[in-house]
Amino acid sequence: MNPKKKYKKQLLKALEELAFTESLLLETMTNLMLLKELKENNITFKKGDTFSFEDDIFDYSEDKNIRRIAKLRGKILKTMHKIVTKNDFKDKEIEFLA
Repeated sequence: MNPKKKYKKQLLKALEELAFTESLLLETMTNLMLLKELKENNITFKKGDTFSFEDDIFDYSEDKNIRRIAKLRGKILKTMHKIVTKNDFKDKEIEFLA
């Protein structure tokens, strides 16, 4: 395999791993909020209820750990965006990011 293809393949693998990590961080922040802040404010959900929010909800959390994780997640998203925009990927190659 030529070095350019190998490099591109490795870069795509890194993007996949960053996307997986970003997803885990989002899940973790949501769980932390549910365990602490929503409980402290006596917010409950019944079966069938849904919970929606904007991403910036984490930036204004009372919990400094949630804010730190949110900041890290933001950096990961920015890095992923820069990698995608600075490289010549085909849509099919990065469809996992959709």
